[in-house]
Amino acid sequence: MILIVKQNTDKKRIDNLISHFEGMGFSCHPSTGSHTTILGIIGDTSRIDINAVRALDIVDDVKRVSEPYKAANRKFHPDDTIVRISTIENSEVRLGGNYFGIIAGPCSVESEEQIVSIAREVKKSGATLLRGGAFKPRTSPYSFQGLQAEGLKFLMAAKKETGLPIVSEIMDLSHIELFEDVDIIQVGARNMQNFEMLKALGHCGKPVLLKRGLANTIEELLMSAEYIMAGGNSNVILCERGIRTFETVTRNTLDISAVPVLRYLSHLPVVVDPSHAAGIPWLVEPL
Repeated sequence: MILIVKQNTDKKRIDNLISHFEGMGFSCHPSTGSHTTILGIIGDTSRIDINAVRALDIVDDVKRVSEPYKAANRKFHPDDTIVRISTIENSEVRLGGNYFGIIAGPCSVESEEQIVSIAREVKKSGATLLRGGAFKPRTSPYSFQGLQAEGLKFLMAAKKETGLPIVSEIMDLSHIELFEDVDIIQVGARNMQNFEMLKALGHCGKPVLLKRGLANTIEELLMSAEYIMAGGNSNVILCERGIRTFETVTRNTLDISAVPVLRYLSHLPVVVDPSHAAGIPWLVEPL
């Protein structure tokens, strides 16, 4: 349920209203925009007399929200979320809203020399974040699985050399301590519904890049984001990386329509991964 507060309402009265709902056992998420304050009430709101709440003199309107995702819902948070990533050069990279950024780097970290040289080219080309896979999920158990902890050390060397914040994928919760210096933790398509991992990342205090699963709906992606946000971590970045369809010309089918739909339904930043969607180098730039 969302509650729209009248303009110019005293903050103390808003705080009293929040305390009232929290005393009833609800979670209350305030969102203050330039003109409007919205309170998102999460819980079994069927217990609330909506007419009694609407009659309060500080309440402009009350609406029930039918979608199962709440914290990720734009109705609860009309303004775009801006995720800020600090750099070692005392500046910051911003994702979301009207900020535009490029994340680039190799699929897999193979050596320190490789990742540092690529990082230099990534920065020279104007990208703002370096992505590299230290832990690599593979369809075949016989394929290269990444350098793992050593790969993360090489990413840190590239970060020190170029100042670029780094993005890397976590494969298992037992590895989370190794990601202490990773700037954005990536959750891959295969782990999008690893709910125990998502709950743990809700308490990690780091931005999370959440990739859409190979055959998951937009609502399922937003529900996975909800798991992270329910733990208190609002710095979630949604990623459209292509879905599995009947088409075989490309590796996956990049769902371009998902981008405006996600931006309509949610306030969270959205990024697109054309590389993994297409699987064909010449398609990346046009996509």
